[in-house]
Amino acid sequence: MTDYYNTLGVAKNATQEEIKKAYRKNAMKFHPDKNRDYPDAEKKFKEVSEAYEVLSDEKKRQIYDQYGADALKGAAGMGSARGPGGFSSMEEALRTFMGAFGGGGSSDTIFESFFGFDSNPQEAAVRQGNNKKMNLTISFEESVRGVEKEAIIYNYAACSSCHGSGAATPKGISKCSRCQGSGQIHQSRGFFSMSSVCNQCHGNGSVITDPCKECEGSGRVKKKQKITIKVPAGVDSGMRLRMAGYGDASPDGGPSGDLYVYINVTPHEFFQRDGDDIVLELPVGFAEAALGCKKDIPTPLGHTCRMQIPEGTQTGKVLRVKGEGVENVHGQGRGDLFIRVIVETPVGLSEKQKELLKAFGALEGDHNSPRKRGFLDKMKSFFTN
Repeated sequence: MTDYYNTLGVAKNATQEEIKKAYRKNAMKFHPDKNRDYPDAEKKFKEVSEAYEVLSDEKKRQIYDQYGADALKGAAGMGSARGPGGFSSMEEALRTFMGAFGGGGSSDTIFESFFGFDSNPQEAAVRQGNNKKMNLTISFEESVRGVEKEAIIYNYAACSSCHGSGAATPKGISKCSRCQGSGQIHQSRGFFSMSSVCNQCHGNGSVITDPCKECEGSGRVKKKQKITIKVPAGVDSGMRLRMAGYGDASPDGGPSGDLYVYINVTPHEFFQRDGDDIVLELPVGFAEAALGCKKDIPTPLGHTCRMQIPEGTQTGKVLRVKGEGVENVHGQGRGDLFIRVIVETPVGLSEKQKELLKAFGALEGDHNSPRKRGFLDKMKSFFTN
């Protein structure tokens, strides 16, 4: 049975710092480049690397402590098939080794600056062009219906004269003399055997001897481009559209970057958005709310729908019109339109109107205003208690 603690020579309650220290010591001891006369060095190096890979990860360590090494087979970062001698390949073991000594992940620069190497020269050789971003302001109506907008952007594009090669003619590109066209420099420092990106050709394997005059050998030129942005129905402020390939051209012949369009929707005078739903405040007169009425309600899509305002409607009452909201930007249906009724108190009354209201007030009973009656009863009870 595999005992990772015994492999590293640490106790089962060892701290992460103790585990890392023990691995560094064992990794240096069994590194194959340092033990060329010891045939089992590579096997031991893989074993200690596998042990550290598990015990340095709290989640994997917990699984190992509870279920054993077999439960980790096929887990992320553990390889798909491991032999009895640790990791199935030296590449996996070396990746763990680099991580423990400062390389890997966000610490690559520490490892590279210390030893003077790039941990992954192949990835460094070809880069994607820079991504670009822009802000686009559209109206509320445009966000509801969807719209196409034209915009001007300035990007680095592949040079039309040299087609992105950077050379004036095909003969203006020569094989790099330093790396002999491989794009990498292989060196040994002590017991480290590493590869780095060639600093003469920057990993391309070739150098430009006759540069293009238009782009001065860069393979790219700054260009003004008119584009059409297709804004789908249902977008809202804060959303982002991605236009693949509309960023800068790559300086190394890789893919172009992307353009990210950040949407800002101007507020509407009447409609307010709540997700895919729309809220509309509808003012109605005192008599309309008391007697009930029918109203033609405008919708976000530009048409109207007729709605019945029930008799005795109070201010703040919300009525729903199903399916008259905003289309979901991901195609998951459409929201609803919610009508919030606001009952207006009459102002600027004529003498005759005042007389009629006074006459109405004289005839009004408690049953006509149940909320007012209930409120007053509760207030009296409060002060009495």
